[in-house]
Amino acid sequence: MIASYPQARLRRTRATAWSRALHREVLITPADLIWPLFVTEGSGVEAPIASLPGVSRWSVDGIVARAREAVDLGIPCLALFPNTQAERRSDDGAEALNPDNLMCRAIRAIRDACGDTIGILTDVALDPYTSHGQDGLVNAAGYVENDATVEVLVGQSLNQAAAGADIIAPSDMMDGRIGAIRDALESHGHVNVQIMSYAAKYASAFYDPFRDAVGSRGLLKGDKKTYQMDPGNAEEALREVELDLAEGADSVMVKPGLPYLDIAVRVKEAFGVPVFAYQVSGEYAMIEAAVAAGAGERDALVLETLLAFKRAGCSGVLTYHAAHAARLLGA
Repeated sequence: MIASYPQARLRRTRATAWSRALHREVLITPADLIWPLFVTEGSGVEAPIASLPGVSRWSVDGIVARAREAVDLGIPCLALFPNTQAERRSDDGAEALNPDNLMCRAIRAIRDACGDTIGILTDVALDPYTSHGQDGLVNAAGYVENDATVEVLVGQSLNQAAAGADIIAPSDMMDGRIGAIRDALESHGHVNVQIMSYAAKYASAFYDPFRDAVGSRGLLKGDKKTYQMDPGNAEEALREVELDLAEGADSVMVKPGLPYLDIAVRVKEAFGVPVFAYQVSGEYAMIEAAVAAGAGERDALVLETLLAFKRAGCSGVLTYHAAHAARLLGA
């Protein structure tokens, strides 16, 4: 039992900046950040994304420059997402298996430029490669087939691992894909390639700017509710995480971020494993809209939201504000 007022004055430790720093329970550092980047074709290309103000698609040379910037800022890992040209998209997403596709070229270029000074996390799902915008193979009834999709995801994962990916991050939410990918990585000698599973990925309204960035919004037929999670479910998220860990995931992700902090807390408390959160495109866009409207100050909003993830028990955060936050934290 703690003392009562006035013996206990909780404001004593808040009275000065040095004391507040001394008693702070949770800290955010650049080492807690993963920077999502969008790759596009061409050379010398920077293509701003209208629905994500301040975020651009970069050609491979620009991605390399961002990788060097991340190293200088102390950001330990990049997450790559390709904007695949329309003519390279197909119903079966075959471009995902091309060893010279945009993703693989970006991986190799970063590795050549930066060596092992930065980690490379790669998205595994078919929506950047399908002409219908779904994350998997679609049957005649429009249903995304689970097991046939998993076979392609395994090939996609091996393709990215061979190019030099450090972390395979399946974002598709197919059943059984973590075990199949883990077995394939082991059997092909990629024993140190990590799997960060999008274990609790919800069918959210916060993804639309991302779909603009990878070029799938206008292509998407239907929705993704048959494989992404219902926003009303929490117990199911724990089942998803438990299955993915049993199948060989090294870490798990909750997506989106702030609207699902309760899920991050429950996962951390239940399993005690590395939990990551994705501060998704809609969350980023809302902060930027608030700043543009004069309803908030960017630096404070960015740092406070990132701190919330750490306070909830997350090991790290994928955020489009990564470079901005790292500059603030390194100042």
